[in-house]
Amino acid sequence: MLSKVISAAYLMLWISSCAAAEDPYMTRALQLMSETPLIDGHNDLPWQLRMRFNNELNKVDLNTLDTTHTNIPKIKEGRLGAQFWSAYVPCESQYKDAVRQTLEQIDVVHRMCQKYPETFMFATSSHDIMTAFSMNKTASLIGVEGGHSLDSSLGTLRLMYQLGVRYLTLTHSCNTPWADNWLVDTGADPSEHNGLSAFGKQLIAEMNRLGMLIDLSHVTQAVMHQVLDMSAAPVIFSHSSAYSVCPHKRNVPDDVLRRVNETRGIVMVNFYNDYVTCSKTANLSDVADHFDHIKKVGGAGIVGFGGDYDGVGRLPEGLEDVSKVPKVVAELLRRGWSDVDVKAALGNNLLRVRDGLRDKSPDDVPIPYDEVKNTCRTSYGYQTPNTGAVHSLSTLGLLLTLALHAVIT
Repeated sequence: MLSKVISAAYLMLWISSCAAAEDPYMTRALQLMSETPLIDGHNDLPWQLRMRFNNELNKVDLNTLDTTHTNIPKIKEGRLGAQFWSAYVPCESQYKDAVRQTLEQIDVVHRMCQKYPETFMFATSSHDIMTAFSMNKTASLIGVEGGHSLDSSLGTLRLMYQLGVRYLTLTHSCNTPWADNWLVDTGADPSEHNGLSAFGKQLIAEMNRLGMLIDLSHVTQAVMHQVLDMSAAPVIFSHSSAYSVCPHKRNVPDDVLRRVNETRGIVMVNFYNDYVTCSKTANLSDVADHFDHIKKVGGAGIVGFGGDYDGVGRLPEGLEDVSKVPKVVAELLRRGWSDVDVKAALGNNLLRVRDGLRDKSPDDVPIPYDEVKNTCRTSYGYQTPNTGAVHSLSTLGLLLTLALHAVIT
């Protein structure tokens, strides 16, 4: 069965090569993608594995899975050099079991790499990405999508870093006890912090120290500016597009694009129709318009790919799954992008911003208890009466055990 799948994958590659021979822009696109890894900022396949198979990888074969935007043949055809897999759990898990569920999503990425070592190589650095690329494998990195996954703990942040997480999206579609989410700008949610709280600013500094990328997709414009004011490292938007092209609050306005350029960050274009055209339909040309606009306002040095495959329900005509991404590269070349600029967008920009700062001692001051107090949280360690009656293994203890196991193995 596997041999048939591999044969089918090679057949698709041969067909795409024949098509490329008829299109000089596609021929050039595939050549550039063979020289520079396509690094995509956001893919929700891990969430699909949870929802469809409860993370039981023995019940699914990524060589033959055909109900998702992403599988191994599509990855090969799409020339995906590196992928930030999203460790996402819904906002409903906040104050409940968000940390546990996020750990399980981190775990499923590790297990996916272990099950398909001929396709995926787990990666945490630019060096790892290039090593995987040289081996014709897809470098697999992890981004945690939503600060609620931390349960307001710097210790949790640090231990997730030890488990391989290399970016944190500060919020998803809910406020955390320390940051406002994008829905505040729509009026759907109230502002609770006027952007970031004091603890939110502590967290930004600790991410800088660790070398963990700060992802500003899903936050308010106030948070965008506050982080750009204080971050000592470049920031990313892992899956957002241009607000001037489609005025959706999940997109990035021009003044922020200019600041991202000044701070040498990156905006990775989202392919979701609602963020591309602000409607239910879109096409390849509409997506390329976002690349053009971001390049015009912020320069070719801030552009990247963040398709959001398997995390959205509507995708542009011609970009229905990850196998189609080379069409975007060919379209940019057709529009006059230089080889250097295309390679920057493919992966060189992300490789540049990947390096962070780590030159201080860890910040071990916890968030004030009053800012996180609820019936599901005990107060051990705080100078306040402890209402918990049962002493149990803490979440941080579990994280430490997992991190130590990861280091040993």
